[in-house]
Amino acid sequence: MYAVEMLNVTKIFGHFKANDNITLQVEKGEIHALLGENGAGKSTLMNLLFGFYSLDGGEIKINEQKVEITNPNIANDLKIGMVHQHFKLIKPFTVAQNITLGSEITRNKKIDINATNKKVQNIIDQYDFNLKATTKVEDLTVGEQQKVEILKMLYKEAEILIFDEPTGALTPQETIELLNTIQRLQNKGKTIILITHKLQEIKAIAHRCTVIRRGKSVATVFVNDCTEEKLAELMVGRAVNFDVNKVDKNPTKDILQIENLTMYNSFGSKTLDDVTLNVQYGEILGIAGVDGNGQSEIVEAITGLQQVSSGTINYISNDIKHDITKKSIREIINLGIGHIPQDRHKHGVVLEFSVAENAVLKRYYKSPYAISGRLNKNKFNSYAEKLILENDIRTPHGVKSLTRDLSGGNQQKLIIAREIAEQPDLLIAVQPTRGVDVGAIENIHQSLLKERENDKGIILVSLELDEIMKLSDRIAVMYDGRLMGIVDAKTATQNQIGLMMAGGGTNE
Repeated sequence: MYAVEMLNVTKIFGHFKANDNITLQVEKGEIHALLGENGAGKSTLMNLLFGFYSLDGGEIKINEQKVEITNPNIANDLKIGMVHQHFKLIKPFTVAQNITLGSEITRNKKIDINATNKKVQNIIDQYDFNLKATTKVEDLTVGEQQKVEILKMLYKEAEILIFDEPTGALTPQETIELLNTIQRLQNKGKTIILITHKLQEIKAIAHRCTVIRRGKSVATVFVNDCTEEKLAELMVGRAVNFDVNKVDKNPTKDILQIENLTMYNSFGSKTLDDVTLNVQYGEILGIAGVDGNGQSEIVEAITGLQQVSSGTINYISNDIKHDITKKSIREIINLGIGHIPQDRHKHGVVLEFSVAENAVLKRYYKSPYAISGRLNKNKFNSYAEKLILENDIRTPHGVKSLTRDLSGGNQQKLIIAREIAEQPDLLIAVQPTRGVDVGAIENIHQSLLKERENDKGIILVSLELDEIMKLSDRIAVMYDGRLMGIVDAKTATQNQIGLMMAGGGTNE
């Protein structure tokens, strides 16, 4: 029996056909993956199922009954729930307040806080989520906030659960925990639709997979019958090379020197403890560590986003040493340092700006984009069109599209295209492939390696240890704000680096 049938579904935005005659059939009680490139139409399809958009063609059946889902309230009544790629939580509210918002338990026309908290805590305990109903959401980790989103569905007794790129912002440990949670939900009889482009996750928990490419359904396959390579080929329409080929280099000249760097957070706790390291022209220095062990602080110190407590950061350009320890962000950028940030919404793009405006964020005040203080929007547009074409950035309305309307992966591709186009001598790439599909990952890796071959210095910060080991020449390992050592990527093993990431081991 099919829990969900979306038959010949079409959705059009202006002249852009986001979904083109797609058919998706999900069996009751299965984990069904929805796989596709960034901007392929996966989220649009699920937003139709959840009532955010209305159909322009086709029909939807729930439990073999034709339905019209014109808003999310109807979806909730049909026991459909959705965890969105970007969480919809009110940070100052408690866990219970977020979960029950609009459907609280009342007594004498007043919210019964104790009864509401008790009901929510019972659901939390039932699913072993290790949360307290009274905790404020702003005090939770990203992984814990995602559990709150899941609990919002369970509180409304949803039977069909949609997860939209659920692991995009999670650490590897949180990802494993979430996948285990999804399997437990399926074991309790829930029907799961998992939107993702991460092939390992599909292979780990999905039963069947529907592949969408450029708005059209390509195939529905049994996951056990397909290799990751085959799934990748179905997704992007060509064979994807998972191998990384690095040209041997022997860099000898420093581009960055960090000496005795120490930093404290707003609570007075030490976040970096006397860190000393260097980066050379023509190398990729990987920084590995469990999230929250000082990697972000190193990056924010170099880019001027955070003040250094003690120590120095020197940037060497044209044999001139520049002390950038206390320089402004614009001064650091103008010296030739690029930054692909960890949080693309906080530090990478302005969501309410157009694609063209975001493309020129680092050069809008320079000629020919500004003359005598007047902005030349035509130059904005032509430059953005070039980036879109060269980097396969999918947009619904070209350069005038609001950046908010791009998929997360295409927002990431825009940031990376902009940063590399600035031709920095030192590029700091933090989680550069987070939230992008395997085809885009391949292109991003090739772009970073090309910068290396062009004798640029690159700092790569990633929670994906495989990525660090594939791309890096040397790997600096962080634990609790301290540099545990620097190892040669050619000879290092995952076990060795893993031990160092946990505060043990050695770089010998």
